[in-house]
Amino acid sequence: MTEKSNYQKIAQNNLRRFYEDPGADAAARLGAEERSDEFFFRAFGRRCGISPAGITLDGQAETGVLGVLVSMYVLYASHAPCIIEPLKSFKELPDSMPYTAAFAARTQQPIVARVEAVGQNTQRIIDAFSGKNPPAKTGGDFGFLLYPLPKIALCYVFYRADEDFPASVTCLYSANAAAHLPTDALADVGEYTSRQILRLVQGQDDRPETAG
Repeated sequence: MTEKSNYQKIAQNNLRRFYEDPGADAAARLGAEERSDEFFFRAFGRRCGISPAGITLDGQAETGVLGVLVSMYVLYASHAPCIIEPLKSFKELPDSMPYTAAFAARTQQPIVARVEAVGQNTQRIIDAFSGKNPPAKTGGDFGFLLYPLPKIALCYVFYRADEDFPASVTCLYSANAAAHLPTDALADVGEYTSRQILRLVQGQDDRPETAG
């Protein structure tokens, strides 16, 4: 069995559990549109479809990591709305210590070298993720608030390089992100959001990578 098919198996099992009893208010819980037994929302800058047959992103079957993350969100998302503030650093999330180094290396560091390019494409990125400007008090030279999943927001804060300091990137989570996904999955949400930001900056907004 290949790694890709393992991801697909996990996602399909999560969907099976969801469809056993989605609940009358499933659409509201997910922040989704409901049509018959299908649910639609934006995920990782894409139009996402959920059905008993599987998960699609922009109409294409998603069989990799993003499919697993979406299927976990479908299972774990709570009835609580997305509460943005106070924003939380990754290390403030429950049981985050084992993932902190990987989060910095995979979510924040890859964007540091492209801070200027991100700044030039801010509106494009915001539009893709149904995002908006960050809360005024977040600081930085610029930033944005993105929604990789309907009830999970990520706030990226960027500092441009100057004569004293190198460029830097901070990724913060909405206050109750942990109500909608466990921390290890939230780390992956950060990583794959950053990957898609880089693809948008590079003009490569085709289907995101799905390998781990």
